Amino acid sequence: MHALINGGNIHWEELGAADAPSVVFLHGFPFSLEMWRAQMELVAANGFRALAYDIRGHGMSDVGDGQFTIESHVDDLFALLDELKIGRTVIVGLSMGGYITLRALERSPERFLAAVLCDTRSESDTNEGRIRRAVSASTVKKTGSAAFAEDFVKAVFAPESVTRSAGAIEAIRRTIARTTPLSIAGTLIALAGRSDTTAALAGLSLPTLILVGEKDITTPPAASAAMHERIRGSDLQIVPGAAHMSNLENPQFFNEKLLGFLRRLSASR
Repeated sequence: MHALINGGNIHWEELGAADAPSVVFLHGFPFSLEMWRAQMELVAANGFRALAYDIRGHGMSDVGDGQFTIESHVDDLFALLDELKIGRTVIVGLSMGGYITLRALERSPERFLAAVLCDTRSESDTNEGRIRRAVSASTVKKTGSAAFAEDFVKAVFAPESVTRSAGAIEAIRRTIARTTPLSIAGTLIALAGRSDTTAALAGLSLPTLILVGEKDITTPPAASAAMHERIRGSDLQIVPGAAHMSNLENPQFFNEKLLGFLRRLSASR
C-alpha cells in the first residue's frame, strides 16, 4: 500500500488486527521493509498489529530529489502515523531506523509506548566517519549500486553468516543493488549530518529494549552499552554470533527477546 506523505509516495505494509496494539518497524540503510518480514509475521501471530514501511528513497517508496535528512525521515514517520491514525505505539528501529527512532523519541516521546533500539547508536558521526560517507557517496555514483552492495554486505554480516545466513545475505544484496545510486548517496549524506541524541537519553522514561550483535563493528556493543547506561530501566541484550544485521543473523535469539519484551509490555498495561 502507498500513502502520499510530504509530497511523495511512501510504501507501507501491515499484518495483524487493526485494533491490536501496534508495533512499527524502521529498517536500516540501504534496505527495505522486507528485512523485517519474519518479525512482522511473528508479532502479528502473537496478537499485535505489525507495520513497516520503506523509508523515503528505499524499497518501493519514492526517491524524489534524493536530498534527505534524518529530520525529514522523522517528519515522514510522524506524518505516516497520523495518516494511518496510529496513536501511541511501540517503535523498533535498526541502524538508520534506530537513528530515526532516537530523534523521534527526542522530538515527541509522547507518541510512543516503548522502543526497541537495534544495532544503532546515539552519537553522531566523527569527522572521519563523515569523510568516509562522503567518499562512499561519490563512489556509488560512479560505480553503481551493485558494486556498493558487494562491499556493504561484507561489513554488516559476521563472517560465519556467509554460510549460516546465506539466503538473508543474498536478499540484502539484491535489495541494495535495486536501490538507486541517487538514494544511496543522498542517504549517506543524511547519515553524516544527523544530530547527536545522547543528551536526550537520560530523559527517556518509556520501556526500552536494546539489541546488538556481539560482532557488530558498525555500531559496536560498547555503543549500545553506553545507551543502556543512560536510559533508565532499559534492557540490553547481546545477540550471539551476529554482527550488524542481528535480526537476520540470529533470528531465534532476536525474536525471543523482542516477543518477550512485547509480552511484558502488554502484561504491564
